[in-house]
Amino acid sequence: MTRIAVIDLGTNSIRLLVAEAGKNGQMKALEKKQAITRLGEGMAGGYLLPEAIERTINAAKSYLNISRLWQAEKIIPVATSAVRDAVNQAHFLALMRKETGLKVCVLSGREEALYSYSGVLAGLPLSGVAPVVVDIGGGSTEFSWKVKEEMFSASVRAGAVRMTENPSSDKEIKDILTPALKEVHRASPQILVGVGGTVTALAAMAQKLKEYDSNKVHGYTLLLKQVEQILITLKNFSFEERRTLPGVQPERADIIEAGGRIVRIIMEDLGLGTLKVSETDLLYGLAREKAFSVG
Repeated sequence: MTRIAVIDLGTNSIRLLVAEAGKNGQMKALEKKQAITRLGEGMAGGYLLPEAIERTINAAKSYLNISRLWQAEKIIPVATSAVRDAVNQAHFLALMRKETGLKVCVLSGREEALYSYSGVLAGLPLSGVAPVVVDIGGGSTEFSWKVKEEMFSASVRAGAVRMTENPSSDKEIKDILTPALKEVHRASPQILVGVGGTVTALAAMAQKLKEYDSNKVHGYTLLLKQVEQILITLKNFSFEERRTLPGVQPERADIIEAGGRIVRIIMEDLGLGTLKVSETDLLYGLAREKAFSVG
């Protein structure tokens, strides 16, 4: 077993997974952390804001210390949509390197999709059926699927934070998603698996969990009609009221509606009334793939 830490600098949150990985693909999570740092806040102009950068670097320092306390043999820092799209990406990466010593790898949309797919397979029994995996993040949505052992992926710039800061109608969101959905349709998907904070929050809300419970969220089957009911509730509630709803992280209250609308549009377009929720995602996929790689 190799002890590995993965730090994911996302558009909405920064996450940490410390795990032990075996060469046979076996994974054992030792510690998981998440902090809402909203790195992609106010990115309409294309720039990561100084305040958002500072919040993210401070959280990264904390997660680096935790990784060292666990004596991780490898520490893998990655960044996704917000950094991928940022005009000042080079400045952010240099500052992160200076402040923490971490050399962050910026994942492409395809890499993000494929690592999420690998993570789902690492922790969710699917009885040999190849799923379509959708990863709804803060800045982008990734799809990944397999046809006859060949992997396919698609990435679009529609995420819970991006669609909140750039208010969009359902039609506008669907127009962004359509090129990717057309590709997914060709695979005749039968099983849809969702990962990311939006999906896990919807699963917690559907079950009215007063305290988040990974065991109840991971593997949960989310129904389209439940998503529709949640969206009706959110529409009728103020921001402050949303913060008190069971299953909603207070820091996610402002973006959960946009994320939920993305989920609904995808399920409706693919004609699938259910979505299987997975807590094993990009972090697990990276841990599994990088634990024994050279470099």
